[in-house]
Amino acid sequence: MSQAELTREVARRVFASEFNDSTYSFKESDDERAPNYALLPTGDRANRVFIVGTLTETEDVGEDSEYWRGRVVDPTGTFFVYAGQYQPEAAATLRDTEPPAYVSVVGKPRTYETEDGTVNVSVRPENIAVVDDDTRDRWVVETAERTLERIEAFQEWESEQEAPESGSTAPTNEYAEMARDRYDSPVENYRRDVIQALESLEEVEDAEATA
Repeated sequence: MSQAELTREVARRVFASEFNDSTYSFKESDDERAPNYALLPTGDRANRVFIVGTLTETEDVGEDSEYWRGRVVDPTGTFFVYAGQYQPEAAATLRDTEPPAYVSVVGKPRTYETEDGTVNVSVRPENIAVVDDDTRDRWVVETAERTLERIEAFQEWESEQEAPESGSTAPTNEYAEMARDRYDSPVENYRRDVIQALESLEEVEDAEATA
């Protein structure tokens, strides 16, 4: 196993609604090889993400060489995935897969600021694979659990900041503090997205049961 594999960051499970709000990125050292992180609004950092959804569209948007864009939709929104010559396997999967299809993607968050100042967030994939509906459903459930854990930790930290116990020092959570300072969206918004995502699974199950 290579050193890169040994130090590879855990891929965070995140819904599209929160991912697309993760417009602030940062490094934790001045080393040019230091990992780049996206700051999640629920108070965590993500150097890599793991997403699963429906690949609804693919397009070669390259000029001089192939550069594939894919739209991957989950119950809360859309991820944009871009792969070119430096991600040949992922690019080949986007080229060869006929939408619609369920896919899993592991990759790195990337931000891009447009001329009007809008920051767009996308995924540069390390790996894309076609998966079945059971894999997609499990991802929704597990991503809901991870998102709720982040929300609970953020809100617990926030309440301790407002009213620390007598004689105690309020706990620190640097990523929650960064998220509070950088973003306007209340984390409760993402709890609603979790509910929406889980309800979408129930609707599918009900439809299948009556089919």
